[in-house]
Amino acid sequence: MNKRANLAAALQTATRGGDPVPAPATVTAIRASTPSRIGKKTVAAHFDPAVSRQLKQLGLDRDTSTQALLREAINDLFTKYGKPPIA
Repeated sequence: MNKRANLAAALQTATRGGDPVPAPATVTAIRASTPSRIGKKTVAAHFDPAVSRQLKQLGLDRDTSTQALLREAINDLFTKYGKPPIA
């Protein structure tokens, strides 16, 4: 049960004195319905907004996605440090 479901259950118990509401299954359903993401893990970082704009512009200029550009950059980094390009 996630934090939001725990909070909803606690509020219901406190205000109505009833049984907690079961957690909604929407998050699980959304993740299960995206086959391209099964077995994948998000890798993220925080950068200056100018970095985001420049990366998006580079994708537009090259007619490719931000994800494809990041995959290329990560594989280049792996190669630089003697690791196999697996991204």
